[in-house]
Order: sequence, then structure tokens, then C-alpha cells
Amino acid sequence: MNAHANMTHWAERVDMAAAFRWTVKLNLHEAVANHFSLAVNADGTKFLINPNGRHFGRITASSLVEIDANDPNTMNRPDAPDPTAWGLHGSIHRALPHARCVMHVHSIHATVLASLADSHLPAIDQNTAMFHNRHVVDDHYGGMAFADEGARCAEMLRDPKITTMIMGNHGVLVVGATVAETFNRLTYFERAAETYIRALQTGKALRILPEAIAEKTAQEWETYPGFAEAHLREIKALLDEDGASYAS
Repeated sequence: MNAHANMTHWAERVDMAAAFRWTVKLNLHEAVANHFSLAVNADGTKFLINPNGRHFGRITASSLVEIDANDPNTMNRPDAPDPTAWGLHGSIHRALPHARCVMHVHSIHATVLASLADSHLPAIDQNTAMFHNRHVVDDHYGGMAFADEGARCAEMLRDPKITTMIMGNHGVLVVGATVAETFNRLTYFERAAETYIRALQTGKALRILPEAIAEKTAQEWETYPGFAEAHLREIKALLDEDGASYAS
């Protein structure tokens, strides 16, 4: 029996740790910055998050910290999270019960997109269509995501249809119901942003999908059976084959 099996929310911890490790494989991480969080109670206010200053490549299931968005003493704990993690993720989990999982990175192509004067992602292929009418652009970057900035960002995600925030001059933030759904969305967003950036680099006119087809495709992505779950399952299988310590 796993020595950590008596820890709470073990399966969720393992899923989260796998997502951190695969983020490194895809080079979507940045130093010891950026954070993933997952709500573990009904109203979403208690959540798991990566420990402060730990590289994504060393995250394990047991190392994730459980904190309460409504506990004002959180930042006084010896295992207090990064202040920007508390500001951004704490604000979202405090305000948005539907945003069970929150993943924020400064991945290369998403950040290039976030640096454009118009950071919207047009539906130019099947992958970009996943985010059609489902992303919001924050045009008012106000510095690092401490409490005030985090609360402002949370307000922009109130519509449950919005799954992705392109954080202008910053990066990308993705929300979802599960680790599998959110991580699948995060990886597809980076691929979609890369496709768009490379298309722009050709200097040619873009073939943008009609509204009806783009929306139809987005809905088909939302109802595609078991896709995100299979993606995470295979990631864990590949990590297991490599002898990774994520599930410890």
C-alpha cells in the first residue's frame, strides 16, 4: 500500500503532480515561478497548491500544500505559498466555486500572444476553435498578482463559459472542473497560440473559421468523450515508465 495513501485527496494530488512534471517536459514552466491549484472542498475555498520556491520538476503528490482561501493567517504559516500565488489563486478560489482547478504559466507562445496589442485568439483551426467565445483578454496589467490584482482577475472569470484568461503583458491562466480538463486545456492553448503566432509570421491572410463553425467546434470539444481524462492517464503512464517520483 502507498505510504502516503492516508493523506487526504491522494488521487487528486497525484494528478496535480503529474501535471507539474509534464509541464516541464513541454517546457511551459519558468524557473520556480507559476502555480497550479485545485479545490478540494465543496465551495472551492480549500485548495492544493505547489510549495513556495519548488521547481515543477520536483513536485510530488505529498509536497502539495493545502490552504484555505478564507484563512487570513495563511501567509504566516511556515509553509506559506508564494505571495503572488496567494493573491491570484486565493482570489479565484475565494470568489469562483466553479473554477475548481486553476493553472497559470508564462509559457512562450501564450506570452507572445499576451504581448500583442490585440491578444485575442481567432479560430483559425480546430485547436484555436476550442477557445472560441471562451477566452477573455485582460488589457489592464497592473503589476505582479498580489491580492488586488488577483481579485481584479477573478472578477473577469465570473462567467462559467470563460475557461481561459489571456493575461495581457503577463501570460495565460486556465480554469476547469478537474486537473485533467484544465491541463488538457492548458496544453492545447499553448499549441493554439503557437499555431496563430506562426501563421502571423507568414504575413499571409488568415483563414478564419465562420462564427457558426467555430462555435460548433468549441462545443464538440466540450463534449468529446473522455479525451482529457485519457490524456492525463497516458501522461501518468509515461511518467511511470520513466520511474518518475511524482506519485510519492
